[in-house]
Amino acid sequence: MRLVAGNWKMNGSPAAVTDLVAGLTQRLRAAEVGCTAAVCPPAHLLAAAVAAAGAGLAVGSQDCSDEAGPGAFTGEISAFMLAETGCRYAIVGHSERRQRHGESNTLVRAKASRALAAGLVPIVCVGETLKQREAGDAAAVVSEQVQESLPEGWSTDTLVIAYEPVWAIGTGLTATAADIAEMHSAIGAVMGSRRAAILYGGSVKPGNAAEILGTEGVNGALIGGASLKLDDFWGIVTAA
Repeated sequence: MRLVAGNWKMNGSPAAVTDLVAGLTQRLRAAEVGCTAAVCPPAHLLAAAVAAAGAGLAVGSQDCSDEAGPGAFTGEISAFMLAETGCRYAIVGHSERRQRHGESNTLVRAKASRALAAGLVPIVCVGETLKQREAGDAAAVVSEQVQESLPEGWSTDTLVIAYEPVWAIGTGLTATAADIAEMHSAIGAVMGSRRAAILYGGSVKPGNAAEILGTEGVNGALIGGASLKLDDFWGIVTAA
């Protein structure tokens, strides 16, 4: 499976849903592309995005609770709620959640498990910091994240891994093709014969998408800022 998913982060508006989601849907209807495209807007826009998306465009959430719910969990959204809204994917363990909110591999695994139980496909994010890479620990750190974050019962069709080197997210820096291939190979080794799709994320743009997506072991991309611009997002989708 090849997937290009756009993480809008804390961006977007009802107008953006109308313009971007409807625009992507229109282009997907008019062209045959060899991948799945998905948008992951903030929670308050999920229902509108599902309503605006056509058959060729999936919708995902940027997170989900590790609690099944319902219950007294203020501010949380359960995986079942997201599934009822029409989401297909749920991003879990993004580096911004791991760093800003202290999310551990154990918590990420619990969230991925809830997503699976609700029928969602978790996109499990992993990645090393610049300090870890410079110390030569990148492969070991990421391999441990994968091993400890994967939920029980996953299969090649029900889970996606997104490798995002933390130092390349929103910085304009991009790992080399050799770096990406090495890390995707390390991730694949942890998964063994049950190899799920592995996306690359980290300053992916239309200008570098073809090289990145053509790298061995790369099955798609998780993109940030470029997913907020229709032409940029479409350029990456067509490259995939």
